[in-house]
Order: sequence, then structure tokens, then C-alpha cells
Amino acid sequence: MSTGSGDGADAGGDGASSAAAAPSGRRIPPASSMPWVRNLRRFVGSGAGLGSEALMELETKRILLEIFKERQQRSAQAGSIPSFYKKKPEEGSISQRVQRLAKYRFLKMNYEDFCHIATVCTEQIGQKCKRFFSPSNFMKFEKDDSGRIAILPFYLYVMRTVSLTQARIDMSELDEDSDGFLQPHEMEAYIRGLIPNLAQLRDMPSAFVQMYCRIAARKFFFFCDPHRRGKACIKKVLLSNCLQELMELHQESEEEVTDTEQAENWFSLTSAQRICDMFLALDKDTNGTLSKHELKEYADGTLTEIFIERVFDEHVRRSKVGGGNSREMDFESFLDFVLALENKDTPEGLTYLFRCLDLNGRGFLTTADIHTLFRDVHQKWIEGGNYELCIEDVRDEIWDMVKPADPLRIMLSDLLSCKQGGTIASMLIDVRGFWAHDNRENLLQEEEEQVEEA
Repeated sequence: MSTGSGDGADAGGDGASSAAAAPSGRRIPPASSMPWVRNLRRFVGSGAGLGSEALMELETKRILLEIFKERQQRSAQAGSIPSFYKKKPEEGSISQRVQRLAKYRFLKMNYEDFCHIATVCTEQIGQKCKRFFSPSNFMKFEKDDSGRIAILPFYLYVMRTVSLTQARIDMSELDEDSDGFLQPHEMEAYIRGLIPNLAQLRDMPSAFVQMYCRIAARKFFFFCDPHRRGKACIKKVLLSNCLQELMELHQESEEEVTDTEQAENWFSLTSAQRICDMFLALDKDTNGTLSKHELKEYADGTLTEIFIERVFDEHVRRSKVGGGNSREMDFESFLDFVLALENKDTPEGLTYLFRCLDLNGRGFLTTADIHTLFRDVHQKWIEGGNYELCIEDVRDEIWDMVKPADPLRIMLSDLLSCKQGGTIASMLIDVRGFWAHDNRENLLQEEEEQVEEA
């Protein structure tokens, strides 16, 4: 296998070179014993950016030269006794970063190596892997001056393709009517089967598994079933970001993951427990559903009353009890509500919210609608002890932010195209969202200061 040049090649690519130069008549060793395979498995996911390439190249050579001299000196002092222990470089140190860079960069192959690996894999695995080693696949990857491609991106490409293929097979087996769509109970069964293989979910209490599957499956239907038909297209699920987010739980990260980072992934155990606890805390009468009065306490009561009313009008089905006049939000509707508020910048989240903002169901917003919606935000704003503001000024600011195609009305397409739809929706339904917009410059400055301190 072709490797890096100079001192770095001697240190990191001897095993790879010998594998590529093996005579054709010689018995091919098993894949697990080949140095490039071990190196590949060990250093997958460690190719973070490390700064200036020129400086790192010089630092790499310097460190490798020091290691070589140190080994020569120790060998002279200790005779033929090998060194059994070497202290690892400190986490985050320049030595560790350069080592990582060196090992990552040495894992490259030219087309000859590519074909050799294809032959090895075909003999040991079978013909099914041959499709990954076509000339067109090799040409898809970025090449260096020597015509070599990095092994890591190719490896990740193969792994993702295999993972998606396996996911499609598993979903198709659960598709009871073979129509290419999954119903909620079928999606929950697929997720339940994944849990033992997801490193970050292995310790999930068995009593929570069913609830977790309901929470996880709901995101797939929120994003992959926009018309709320109760079934999600398998092809759309495979191509969605939801599946990729779920598969991130495969990784066992050595670094500590903060609670905030875990909560950002809807499929993490931390996030699922947070949502479940939130629903239970709001359900004061413990009847398994939420009334308008109970939902008003969501997010510390910062959402406006008119928005809560509109959520029940547009997204909550009438209850079969109480003569059909009472409305209570069930757990699935609550999950949609949370998903919309936490994904306001997505087309799906904004579509959910726009139906609530469209007070008369006409498919567009007028200046009167904006005035009515913001009036409740203004009331909460004043009650919170903030300065007086003019509703007409805020209305004009929103119009300037959207720049609608029709100057007299704002359509959903206008909110999507202006790239600020999520911000505008927050300003109209949540006093905290308007506060964040009003103080955006100060918040941005604080974020920059925190980054500099870190």
C-alpha cells in the first residue's frame, strides 16, 4: 500500500507497504491480521482538523525524529531488552494532535492498492463487496498529488451504504402489507430491534423501552409523513436526517458528553426522559392528556394564550368523551407540538406553526393577523417589566424581515424563503422568543466571549 513520504512513512506505513507488495503466489493473511485494517479500525473518526498543514508537517517530522533518537538511546542503554511501556501524550497536547494527524494521513491508497484490497476482500468476503471497488467509485473521492485517496472517507462510505442497505431490509421485513410504507407500530418495532445495538441505549431500563419507542418513532412521522396519513415512506425514512441522528447513538465516545449535547439529539435517552418528565409534570390531573390550561404552563408559561388556542384548533382532535365538545391533547399530539417548537427553522416545523398563525385559515397572514398575534406577546412583555414598545414598529420590522412577494400578505413560502421563518414565528408566539430577537446582538457577543475563553 502506498503511504506518506519521508520519516512519517517509515513510522506509520511499513505494514501497509508490505501488504501491498506481497507476491501473488503468497498466501493472503486474514483481514483482521493485516496492519492497514487494524490501523483503519483504530483511527476511524479521529481525523479532526489540526491547523496549519505546513506547521504540522514540520512538527510531525521533528517529533518522529525525537522518538527515533530516544529509542536508539534506550536501546543502547538497555541492550536488547524491548520497551514494554511508553507514556501516552497528554490529551489535547501538540504531540497527541500531531500523532493523530500522522496516523490519519498515512492511511492512503492509490488505484493499485485499491484493486489489491478489492481482490483480498472478494476472496475473503465474497463477490458482494466487489461493487464498492469499481473505478467510478475510486474517482468519486478526492485525490492527493500522487493520485491517492484517503482510506477513511472510503471506509465511511462503505459503512454508510451497508448500514442503509441493512436498514432497508429490516424495515421491509416489518412492512406487513408490503406497500413500501411503515405504520407507527412497525416503526416502533424497528427501533426496538435497534436498541441492543446502539451503544448509548444499552443501559435503558426495560420498563422505559415502550415509551422510548413511541417518542423516537414520532419524529420519523413528523418529518416523513407531512400529510399525517399515519404511514411513512421507507425510502423517505432512509434518506432523512432522522435516521442519521438515530445512528449516531452507535458511537461510544471516549470524551464526556454534556447533558446539553445529549438533549440536542431527540433519540438520546436523556432527551426521551426529559420529554416524558415534561409531559407528566404538565398533566396535573394525571388523566394522560393535557388541557389548554395545563399546556399554558409549557416553557414556564411564556407562550401566548392565542397560540395555545390555535394549537388546539388545528392540531388536537376532539375527544370522543364529553359529548364531543371537549378537547385534550394526547401524548402523540404533545410530541408533535414539542417537535414543531424545537425545529421551527425546518419546513415541517414551520408548516405546523403557520397553521396556528393563520388565524382565519386563508393560507396567508395580513397586517391585522400580525397585530393580533403580537398583542399577547406585548402584554406578557410589559408584565415582565420591560420597556414600552410599539406594536406597529414590530409589525413593520417583521414585514421587512420577510419581504413577501405580495406586499399585502405573508405566505408560508415567504417565511421559508426568507430563512428567518423560525425567528419570526418565535416573535409572534413566545415572549422569550421576542426577547431573544430583541437582545440578539448582546447574546451574540456573549457567545463570542465564551468561545474566546474556551
